[in-house]
Amino acid sequence: MENQSQPTKKIIINYGVILAAISILLNVTMYALGKHYDQDWKMGLFGFIIMAVVIFMGIKKAKEFNGNILSLGQALKVGMGIALVAALIGVVYTLIFMNFIEPDFMDNMMEIQRQNMLENYPNLTDEQIEMQLEMGKKFANPWVSSAFQLIGSLFFGFIISLVSGLILKKEAAQ
Repeated sequence: MENQSQPTKKIIINYGVILAAISILLNVTMYALGKHYDQDWKMGLFGFIIMAVVIFMGIKKAKEFNGNILSLGQALKVGMGIALVAALIGVVYTLIFMNFIEPDFMDNMMEIQRQNMLENYPNLTDEQIEMQLEMGKKFANPWVSSAFQLIGSLFFGFIISLVSGLILKKEAAQ
């Protein structure tokens, strides 16, 4: 097991960096196109698919390094490791983005939310809208946003790792 831990760590770091780089590139592209305020579910799905593909490839590579043997626990370890590395790099990017590149990002998002509520929920009173926005402001800072980003990445990383592990699992012959 000693000789297997080094390639596993390398796989986790390499694929975590790849996932983070693709995610950041996607975010930078959206920013450059002026679409970083759009909350399109298709972009979320696209990001999830990218995450699933990269984690699956990382787990598959770990299986190859281990003589084509993979336990579910190993798959979870590699997949969660990839998700964690990518999330940590993503958090650093998010903090840089929200503090230096676009410091008004959260305020602008709150204004977009206000406009969406006015357009989509005409029966809401001004007090109800303000109450919802005040609740949203509690979560509208880079640190809370980063915490949710980390938790979300680990949650989806776990699900992807579990499914990938079940697909790729192959125990050693007894």
